Amino acid sequence: QVQLVESGGGLVQVGGSLRLSCAASGSIFSFGVMGWYRQAPGKQRELIAAITNGGRTNYADSVKGRCTIFRDNAKKTVYLQMNSLKPEDTAVYYCAADKRPIFADWNTVRYDLWGQGTQVTVSS
Repeated sequence: QVQLVESGGGLVQVGGSLRLSCAASGSIFSFGVMGWYRQAPGKQRELIAAITNGGRTNYADSVKGRCTIFRDNAKKTVYLQMNSLKPEDTAVYYCAADKRPIFADWNTVRYDLWGQGTQVTVSS
């Protein structure tokens, strides 16, 4: 069973940047979709970015223009570059995978593999 481990979180000031990494213990080449979720205290988990194994991307409006998701299958790693960070970006960030190799559309993605999360705190 492949495991996902997030890293790169931490404390950053408003307007700063962070790059989160999600390292897999095995190949992610066949995983149709990799995504990043976040969960702020008292709020539901929110999907903020996703990327298919063909490189198609999708972003939540809350991060569009400020975040970039990319994957390096050779390194078995998915990244989330976050810029212009705001206090409302404070959350635990989770990496997730839809292990099915075929991507149909964003509405049918089903994440069935999760990491344990990394904390991002944006201070003003």
